[in-house]
Amino acid sequence: MGTGPAVALTLAVLVAANLAVHYGGGPLGLVTAVAAVALLLGVLHWAGGTRADAGLAPGTLARGARWALALIGLVGLVYLAGALIPDTRPLFQDRRHEGMGAGELAVRVLVLVPVGTVLLEEVAFRGVLYGLLCRAHGALRATVGSSLLFGLWHVLPSLHLATAKPALTEVFGDTAAGAALAVAAAVLFTAAAGVLFCELRRRSGSLLAPMGLHWAVNALGYVAGFLLA
Repeated sequence: MGTGPAVALTLAVLVAANLAVHYGGGPLGLVTAVAAVALLLGVLHWAGGTRADAGLAPGTLARGARWALALIGLVGLVYLAGALIPDTRPLFQDRRHEGMGAGELAVRVLVLVPVGTVLLEEVAFRGVLYGLLCRAHGALRATVGSSLLFGLWHVLPSLHLATAKPALTEVFGDTAAGAALAVAAAVLFTAAAGVLFCELRRRSGSLLAPMGLHWAVNALGYVAGFLLA
């Protein structure tokens, strides 16, 4: 399979997975994520890709794990400082945390985020897409292409972002136009985050580095929001 057809097939899998994860959620979302990961790695293999192309070469895993642990610790310190400073504490408030119990928090942090979000998105965007594009066009184009698509991936999850987070409601307002601006901002922000994740993948040679940062940002964000709710 050539690079063009492989990228097209990857995008088709991602569109279907995005819809299923967003509108299905729960167990269906997890099953969809795992199935999509298997399909995407299969696409990379059919296109002649290797585990190294996906950032999963055995020789790089130890280095990637060290990067991941360091990044998790860094995010933890930043979140702790942000939660302790009165001016930044409101940034962690999220109406989606209202009524969340400790059990649900544990499921989100230990299952939904690592499997339903981090595993799927990192394999898709920093693993398969980055690997396919890098082999054909180099690291720069791979970074730009996968990061732009990563930003667009977040359109559906960002539809109600402006009303879910009080700090964003103050900025964008509670209108349709404000919601559209919040979505656009989320797409740009996540695309920029995608560039950082790609650079971590490139420098470490391992998918574990961006996985660690991705999990820390999402999961520890849930923990901070829960504790400050």
